[in-house]
Amino acid sequence: MRRVILYIATSLDGYIARPNGDTSWLHDERYSLEGEDFGYGALLQSIDTTLMGYKTYQVILGFDMPFPYPDKVNYVLSRSPHADAAHVQFVQEDATVFVRNLKRQQGKNIWLIGGGQVNTLLLKAGLIDEFIITYVPVILGDGIPLFAQGTPEKQLHVLESKSFRNGFVQLWMQP
Repeated sequence: MRRVILYIATSLDGYIARPNGDTSWLHDERYSLEGEDFGYGALLQSIDTTLMGYKTYQVILGFDMPFPYPDKVNYVLSRSPHADAAHVQFVQEDATVFVRNLKRQQGKNIWLIGGGQVNTLLLKAGLIDEFIITYVPVILGDGIPLFAQGTPEKQLHVLESKSFRNGFVQLWMQP
């Protein structure tokens, strides 16, 4: 069975973006390390599918670059109807049913890109198999949380932790 991997960065206070969806704080030059991709390349090699919420998709479209995952099957979960776009299929059906079925299909792992609402929904349904969370040494004070308010308590088993010279700390965990 395919695995759903939540690979994401968060501020020390638990936000994945500013209130308006801005993630520019992740790309601060101070955090750049020559030759280090924080496991991103290995993640991309292990997946053939991405899964994201509509707001996250809109943030990605706002980057000044072409769509970054054209060689993957990309699903965008949305409550509203949208016509499929280049490299993207929109999913309006129940997200938990969709992801359960997706996990049963043949293929590589599935990258859960986010955001907070989708993360919470799939966490509550027990559909996230791995968590690779990178903590960035910044406090945003407000924003879009990694998991929405009301998320139930969930114990995770830490498989590995890594610290980087730039202050990032990455945890690899499983339920």
